[in-house]
Amino acid sequence: MNAAGRLSLYGAGLVAAFGVAFGLAGAVVPDTAVSTWQEKSAMDDHSEGAGEMSTDGRESNDAGHQPGGRAEHGSNDGGHASGGGGHDHAADGGAPPKGIVSAADPTYPVGTKVRLTADHMPGMEGAEATVSGAFDTTTYAVSYTPTTGGDPVTDHRWVVHGELENPGAAPLDKGTTVVLRAEHMSGMSGAEATIDSSTDETVYMVDLEMNGMQATNHKWVVESEIQPAE
Repeated sequence: MNAAGRLSLYGAGLVAAFGVAFGLAGAVVPDTAVSTWQEKSAMDDHSEGAGEMSTDGRESNDAGHQPGGRAEHGSNDGGHASGGGGHDHAADGGAPPKGIVSAADPTYPVGTKVRLTADHMPGMEGAEATVSGAFDTTTYAVSYTPTTGGDPVTDHRWVVHGELENPGAAPLDKGTTVVLRAEHMSGMSGAEATIDSSTDETVYMVDLEMNGMQATNHKWVVESEIQPAE
């Protein structure tokens, strides 16, 4: 057989072999199975995409609840401000200001048991106290705005002349603007204040218990706010 004939037979054999293989493939893997695989693959791709979208959505939602997005609720302490109910006097009032003169012959000497008629803070009026200091000086009621912010404090009683910054000679007139050096409460020291009134009565530090708190060297009460203990 010549070369051309052999090539023709070889080509015919290849065609026959491909035909048989195609037929067997159709029998072993039906078209319906192929379609099912294709549909399932498409569904899986869709599910993965949905999962990614869900994750992104959660991250976005979580970001909206980060601490920086929360509203903080601050406390609103009234202190001695008009209408305020809170008081933050220190339990220990500390030593009297430098240079203050002790009273030579006070009505209530140190150690005397007395009863208070002052109502500077809740629980004070009617409380029994012990005198821890008695002094001769000018004492003032003042109004000021705390350096820490908040409502103005009106008619605060009391600060003594030695608790004012460079006050000059006593007594100061009503309406005089002063700077406080007293530290009876937070925001008091360094605050600008106005003199509301003054008195030259003997002024006292006292130890007392009120509302379950033991206070020592509480500043201040003047003599007209004290009665003998019964």
